[in-house]
Formats: sequence, C-alpha cells, structure tokens
Amino acid sequence: MLQGNLTIGTLASQTNMNVPTIRYYEEIGLLPPAQRAANGHRFYGDGDLKRLSFIKRCRDFGFPIEQVRTLVALFEDGDRSCIEVRDMAQIHLNEVRAKQEEMRLLEASLAAFVASCDEACCKGPTRDCAIIEDLSAADPKLPPSSSNECCDASPIAEKPKELAKSTTFFEIRRT
Repeated sequence: MLQGNLTIGTLASQTNMNVPTIRYYEEIGLLPPAQRAANGHRFYGDGDLKRLSFIKRCRDFGFPIEQVRTLVALFEDGDRSCIEVRDMAQIHLNEVRAKQEEMRLLEASLAAFVASCDEACCKGPTRDCAIIEDLSAADPKLPPSSSNECCDASPIAEKPKELAKSTTFFEIRRT
C-alpha cells in the first residue's frame, strides 16, 4: 500500500528494516534527508519507500554499499544503459561464485579434518589430535608429525591423502 507522509517506523515496517539502518542510509546519502514535520519527526513519501525497498533488495543480494550507491544512481536515472546494471550484477555474480568455491574448499578441508580424526585419533587425548596437530603446523602444506600415536595406535603419517586435503583451503587462502 503506497501512501505519502510515512513515519520512519512505518517505513521500517513496510521495508522490513530497522529504524537505525534507515537513519544510517540517510546519513551516508543512500536515502535523501527526510522531510521534517513541525515537531521534528521525519516523514517519507512513496518515492522514499520505493528507493529504500530497492536499497534493501540490493543489500539482500550482498551488494556492498558503494555498489549499492552506484545502483541507486542507475535506479534514479532511468535513461542510462541497462548494460551498466547487468555488468555490475555479472561482477557480483563472479564474486559470489568465487566465494562459493572457497566455501566448498573449506568444507572439504573440514571434512578431511573430521575424517582424519575419526580414523586416527578420535576419543584420544587432545595432545594426540590430528586436527590440533594440523591446525598448529608451522607449514600447513606439510602433514602433521608422524611421531604422534593416536588412541587406535594408527600413526597420523599413514593418512597423507586425508591430511593433504585438509591443507587445501589454507594453501588457497594464502595466495
């Protein structure tokens, strides 16, 4: 339901945002300064509701504030080329895909940690834990020391495949 003279609370409710966020967006110039009633209370119009809804959706999709600022400018200037918006979305999509790949590698590393512990030292003392050993290694490219025996008497060195997987994420993060 669109209407003029919305209070900040109504605007927050209709956009599913909180009041401090709306004030912040005003402060940094994403939302123009609100009109003020004689009593000093802010009030907003239909255009503010639409713009704030647009900003919220951009943020929901993970666009950083500076890209939102650019998208808002494109939103406001309907005569510019749509390709600018498309290019920004493509760049952001590429970033999301890179983060997804990084998360897949992190998942694989964590799964390898858990598997190495299950196979080598689960239920033993933490001083013999393959995960702690791997996390504390000075050079995560190297498997943990083979001198530690775990609770099932399997040397950690017998698990190089799993341990090699567990360092993949660390190798990538350092590049």
